[in-house]
Amino acid sequence: MDSVRIAKVDSLLQSEISDIIKREIKDPRIGFVSITKVEVSKDLHVAKVFISLYGDEKSKQKTLDGLISAAGFIHNELKKRLRIKFIPEIVFKIDTSIEYGVHISKVIEELKEK
Repeated sequence: MDSVRIAKVDSLLQSEISDIIKREIKDPRIGFVSITKVEVSKDLHVAKVFISLYGDEKSKQKTLDGLISAAGFIHNELKKRLRIKFIPEIVFKIDTSIEYGVHISKVIEELKEK
């Protein structure tokens, strides 16, 4: 499968998974989640869903646990919504790039003050 098609599937999955999490999942463990990126494997068997979580470490872990337990539900919802031949397995990964960016900004500000 070519990279343009994979990019389209990435974008489509990101949009649909975000909507499913926002509208369909009622798990109280799931707090505020932002999907930062989706990467589908070339064979379309696995979709890595990168998420940014907010809150303390305990609430982040609860949210991640809730999402992992909802992965099967999300997969089934995607089957209903999408007209693609194969719906990939959903794997959630925490994206720490936003936190890292905030950390770097703080370090730069501290260096400026000195």
